[in-house]
Amino acid sequence: MGGKKIPEVLLNSGEKIPVIGMGTSIDPPRPSNADLASIFVDAIEVGYRHFDSASVYGTEEAIGLAVAKAVELGLIKSRDEVFITSKPWNTDAHHDLIVPALKTTLKKLGVEYVDLYLIHWPVRLRHDLENPTIFSKEDLLPFDVEGTWKAMEECYKLGLAKSIGVCNYGIKKLTKLLEIATIPPAVNQVEMNSSWQQGKLREFCKQNGIHVSAWSALGAYKIFWGSGAVMENPILQDIATAKGKTIAQVALRWVYQQGSSAMAKSFNKERMKQNLDIFDFELSEEELEKIKHVPQRRQYKGEMWLSENGSCKTLEELWDGDI
Repeated sequence: MGGKKIPEVLLNSGEKIPVIGMGTSIDPPRPSNADLASIFVDAIEVGYRHFDSASVYGTEEAIGLAVAKAVELGLIKSRDEVFITSKPWNTDAHHDLIVPALKTTLKKLGVEYVDLYLIHWPVRLRHDLENPTIFSKEDLLPFDVEGTWKAMEECYKLGLAKSIGVCNYGIKKLTKLLEIATIPPAVNQVEMNSSWQQGKLREFCKQNGIHVSAWSALGAYKIFWGSGAVMENPILQDIATAKGKTIAQVALRWVYQQGSSAMAKSFNKERMKQNLDIFDFELSEEELEKIKHVPQRRQYKGEMWLSENGSCKTLEELWDGDI
């Protein structure tokens, strides 16, 4: 068996989620499924047991191939040892489209269920877009929270998803969702790192039994919309030097010590190993206090989701005032 055992957190659904996952959103040009699958097999070999995908990432087939290959190689005994997260794209964010979207995802993954299915954004796009990632303001439509969540609950009841949740939801949207939900969201996956710490949102989620999962845990370093706010931060640099750790390890450890899980994305095998090697040290109270002073700003603004036709006309509406 490869790699170290990653700690898990119990969700309100009764399922357990590994505290570090492999992020799989990829900027073009995308490697072939075979190349991606071999990278994901490497990830399983070094110890990753959680893959975070979405229909729009185009990585579901490669994850499915990698899981099958890892079973064949004896790295894992069965698919059940891997936690798979996916998300319908905003073109499917509608009551009638969610279950079919998940069935398509399952077919691509070659599995019978996902461990976690998340609404990707609190917005909706026209279903018939030729390219789902190229759209205009006119293509955004009103988002029906209640109907869409009912369909997510259906995915759970059908056994197609073991847990359900949301991404990019603020306190106001979560409050509304909790009022109408029969099954509460198990996870809220949001931008969270030491330069966007999400203190208020995390506290709200904690009080309501919702697990917070961090995307962009390293500040989307070297990605077109990201920055060096985490990876080039002098406070984190000092702590990393003092600990004999990398800045990425300190940043991921910080997320872990907040009780959250983190998505780490590196396709380099050495860095994959390093990103998992965060369980043999601890950030002290004093170090955590220092990290509180890292300048705060949201990296991903999401202006593309604003439209007079859609649900969010302003950034305040999109982020529930937390900008």
